[in-house]
Amino acid sequence: MAVWIERAMEHDARTELAAVLQLAAAGRLRCSDKTKRPSAATLRALGEVLVGGDFYEGEAVRAFAWPLLLQAGGLAELSGGRLELTARGGKALAASAHETIRHLWRRWLGHGVLDEFSRIEEIKGQRAANVLSAAGLRRRAVGAALAECCPPGEWVTVDELFKAMRAAGHDPYPVRSERALWELYLEDAQYGSLGYDGYHDWPVLQGRYTLCVLFEYAATLGLVDVQYIDPEGARDDFRHMWGADWLERLSRYDGLLAVRLNPLGAYATEHADDYRPGPAPAGAARHAVKVLPNFDIVALDGLAPAEALLLEAFATRSADHVWTLSTASLLKALHAGRGMEELRRFLAESSAGEELPQTVAALLADAASRTERVRDLGTCHLLECVDEAQAVMIAKDRKAGALCSRIGPRHLMVAPGDLLALRTALLKLGCVLPARP
Repeated sequence: MAVWIERAMEHDARTELAAVLQLAAAGRLRCSDKTKRPSAATLRALGEVLVGGDFYEGEAVRAFAWPLLLQAGGLAELSGGRLELTARGGKALAASAHETIRHLWRRWLGHGVLDEFSRIEEIKGQRAANVLSAAGLRRRAVGAALAECCPPGEWVTVDELFKAMRAAGHDPYPVRSERALWELYLEDAQYGSLGYDGYHDWPVLQGRYTLCVLFEYAATLGLVDVQYIDPEGARDDFRHMWGADWLERLSRYDGLLAVRLNPLGAYATEHADDYRPGPAPAGAARHAVKVLPNFDIVALDGLAPAEALLLEAFATRSADHVWTLSTASLLKALHAGRGMEELRRFLAESSAGEELPQTVAALLADAASRTERVRDLGTCHLLECVDEAQAVMIAKDRKAGALCSRIGPRHLMVAPGDLLALRTALLKLGCVLPARP
């Protein structure tokens, strides 16, 4: 008998978002430059920080979705195969999780980085030209169904949802045309083609795509709570198809039984104007830490993965359950683009409201002040004169000299906003600085 599981995802997703962002900030997430899909090592690293593990042991669902969601939401981008946080991703480290999750859901609906139907690997032939329809239209169809057909707080079985979607006209049809159906198949391109009558029913195509969106993305973001069983043998709506005799499931999502739109999902789908979190599960409170005057941070009860990753970015682990702050560790974090406010917020929320020791507060203030000693004002134009005399003439001119700075015998530096005015001033001096094409 299949084991029936119910998972409340709202608070898990908020915790996991912090952990995933920390992993990206630490440079531990890698994806293919070509496909954008996470590497095997990345899936293992993510599996270690997921609350309670992934839905199925040895089957990446949430671990697979998180890197794609970060990319779709503009929180991270690939550089040499490694996911690096963008400026927006850096801000998300200290932002409210529910706001970031709503942003990710909305962005992913229109800007997903791959076609989710490709995750239904048992259906072959998807890579043929002009077979699959636009994924964005399908995502939005499922998103609209989630918002309109799933009343907040009520369990809806997936078959009930399928029926409601058909009645409301939310049709995530994954195939470009009826002719293209013949390109898709199970096992054998001729005998197992989905073009035959009864081989492309709604539960097989639209239904499996909907299950993927709900289980892999909506549930990962914590918008829906889920009830599920093992996918093998969970659905029999494909058994009549040629080639199905050798399959125990049509997709890894076949075990999803029902979904419930929770308060986070109600907020993300605009059922609610503001977010009022549901009751937190037992043991979900942030682990307490003690900040000592000697710069040690002690967590006797241990830390959640996201919390440990955060501390490791700003402090050096000096013993079991102990991290030590120093000028060097803080400057290293700031150099990597981390924000001091991120650390301050963590310490304030984790130390039961206790004020920081004066020595630690001074250390943090000193490190923060060092980021203000040199500022990046953006790029400037570098101009090269034909000789030193020409550079001196321009630099001493009343109008042109006020718009540039001399940096060396023959070179002038100009701010981007002053370039047009400098070109005009140079023209009056008899010099022409052509506009760039």
